[in-house]
Amino acid sequence: MDSMPGGQQVLMARQPIFDENQKVVAYELLYRLEDGVTPSAAGAELSGEMILSVYTSISDAGSVRRVPAFLPVGRDLLLSGQLPELPRKQVVIELDPGPEPDLDYNKAALKLMKEGYRICLRGFSYNPHHDDLLKMAQIVKLDVRNFSDSELEQQLQRMRAFKVAFLAEGIEQFSQLERCIDMGFKLYQGSFLSKPKLVEGRRISANQVTLMQLIQELQSPGTTPEKLETLILHDPVLTFKLLRIVNSAAYSLVRKVDSIAQAVVLLGLEQVRKWATLIAMSANRDKPEELSRLLLIRGRMSELVAEGLKYPNAPSYFMAGMMSGLHAMLDIEQEAMLDQVPLGDDIKDAIRAGTGPIGTVLANVIHYESGDWHLLPGDFDANLYDRAYRASLKWTQESMQAMYDE
Repeated sequence: MDSMPGGQQVLMARQPIFDENQKVVAYELLYRLEDGVTPSAAGAELSGEMILSVYTSISDAGSVRRVPAFLPVGRDLLLSGQLPELPRKQVVIELDPGPEPDLDYNKAALKLMKEGYRICLRGFSYNPHHDDLLKMAQIVKLDVRNFSDSELEQQLQRMRAFKVAFLAEGIEQFSQLERCIDMGFKLYQGSFLSKPKLVEGRRISANQVTLMQLIQELQSPGTTPEKLETLILHDPVLTFKLLRIVNSAAYSLVRKVDSIAQAVVLLGLEQVRKWATLIAMSANRDKPEELSRLLLIRGRMSELVAEGLKYPNAPSYFMAGMMSGLHAMLDIEQEAMLDQVPLGDDIKDAIRAGTGPIGTVLANVIHYESGDWHLLPGDFDANLYDRAYRASLKWTQESMQAMYDE
């Protein structure tokens, strides 16, 4: 899926869709061509089983599972009748019918429904002219940023007779999520997960500080297995998990390892750094796994982009990506988090102000993962970012799965 016919690069990213328990139940797949024009025909690249597997497979509480893909389909593609064959059980077609009734559009949508596809209506505001489409649809997506609470209630009331599930899009705060749950929405989408629920006076726990110190020490050129062992032994959970990982089937060791220093030597500093980071990210069980997943993808993608650009000290890019959202895991302000964790000034400045090479890569990675491709510089390497994003999805799934492997 590196390119479309004619050599045009396809950019793809995924956005999670949650249930009321903040569990991922689907991903919306965003895509566009390198030059910014959404393809009029998605092409076979968007229908391949491999692509759906890459973008919709996750490790969730130790089990690998596939979730449905919501795929936006533009007007031209729908009316052309050239939509590629897609696995009907795995895909929900998103349609944006526009404000005015259109008989041809309705006929094309009805054809998809009869072929067994599920339909989601997006960009929606109730209009009785769209009643025929509402009879076909299973889901209606409402952007909460476009309505007041009373207007949202009115929208839902007008459409309840059609037996559709309502998806709230554009939720930016947990308070909005809670209101939408109370209103009767069933699905939720937005940036609320990356925002902390601020708890005044909260500080990072001693165990979390130990993990941050360990991760910082792992970046030091002068570190040794003995120094790392001293830090690791301060945290019994970390000690147990690292020994379990190194003794797991994945490493196929001839004999069991019973000391942390041995584990560090066998795993290597790079592997220990990543495992310590994973353990740190999974320590807060009050947070949805998707937040850990998002930050690990961001960290790994930042690192891979830095490696691809041949920048020095690529692990610092991993750390910046992962730490850029740690405040949401800890429910404190970002500045308070940066004051309490032992990070280099270059990483802190990248997170705080987007400065330096690390800050530039981090900003570009966040734009990419959000589907805000118009904010990327004109000369960015689309192939590199596409490869890095997909490799990061795979690495994060495998890494989170290994956390549960015996």
